[in-house]
Amino acid sequence: MERRDFLKLGILAGATVSSSPLSAFASSSFTKFSLTDCKNLTNEELADKSGAVSDAWEYIQIQVAGIRNPEIKNKVTEIINNPAPKLLKAVSGRKKEVYSELKQNGWINVSYDKMFPENGSPSKSCQPFRTAPGSGYTSHHSYPGGLATHTGLNLKSSLALYSNYADTFGFDLDKDVIVAAQTLHDLHKPWVFQWQKDGSSRHENSLAGTGEHHVLGVAESIVRRIPPEICISQACAHNHPGFSKDEADPVKWLKAASIIAGVDPVEYGLLASDEKTLPLERSMEAFVTHLGDHDWILAVPAAKWMIPAMEEIAMKDYGMQKSDLNTQKFHMFRNIVFSQATIMGLYHIMQKNGKEALRRQVHNIIIPA
Repeated sequence: MERRDFLKLGILAGATVSSSPLSAFASSSFTKFSLTDCKNLTNEELADKSGAVSDAWEYIQIQVAGIRNPEIKNKVTEIINNPAPKLLKAVSGRKKEVYSELKQNGWINVSYDKMFPENGSPSKSCQPFRTAPGSGYTSHHSYPGGLATHTGLNLKSSLALYSNYADTFGFDLDKDVIVAAQTLHDLHKPWVFQWQKDGSSRHENSLAGTGEHHVLGVAESIVRRIPPEICISQACAHNHPGFSKDEADPVKWLKAASIIAGVDPVEYGLLASDEKTLPLERSMEAFVTHLGDHDWILAVPAAKWMIPAMEEIAMKDYGMQKSDLNTQKFHMFRNIVFSQATIMGLYHIMQKNGKEALRRQVHNIIIPA
């Protein structure tokens, strides 16, 4: 069963779960920018000027503040406020051993010196959580603040499921686990998707058959002694444990993360004693985390269609040439537009009202040349 098949659960539609009067991460009015601003604004300024990003970031903080277990709440709060890779300290002195074990299992395909992203400090994140993109530069939410909007939506989806299971079947899941796991599921995207000098973001390597951010994030949670049920749910964001061939993925990712973190996955409570499955019986919270992380199903194709549309507008209305499209000139232009209106918001306009309406919205954000 493919990951996307789980989207057939229609209970997500129309569900509303929020403890605050926040908007749905959308804004109808924008700050006006000039082409000169495209060269001078920082990613932090773009994220802070975006109503969608600011709303999402506030929503995430509110949900984390509502975690009942104080130890979990404090740890999750610390991570989102400073997602520094403390795992580097845990690997210190055993990096060659870690690389060798990952290599023997066929889980790493880069050279030893590229095993981890650059600029990693165990004490300070290379960028704030709220400025990171939601994925690679050609993929979903690829703008300053995209990680916040992606995580915010996933949290809302997960909490809708949490409520729907309670309403429909009369039982409560562990809300702390769901909120913590979904909040942390992409915790190392600020490290992996660092902004580059040309305005694009760093290319992601593969680790244990998935994007490296996923395994590194689970390893980070283990290093920070996040409870195993949260780490398991976090690992299941990319695949569910409902069938043996699917469960093999989170099992593999937990093993790889345990190698990096320097723990025994069975002793930590991450795997069953035979190391072939997750601990039995498998938690429903892991499934909810997986289901909640399905924003990408729409967000990835939206990005695929919106980026060429932005290229067309940049050349038609802003004096750019085709040769500019892989340079800082265009990258910063699209970073401003996408961060302020979001890729999803712009695609919605184009899909409902056409490309001319999209052009007008872009003009509302950046003054045409």
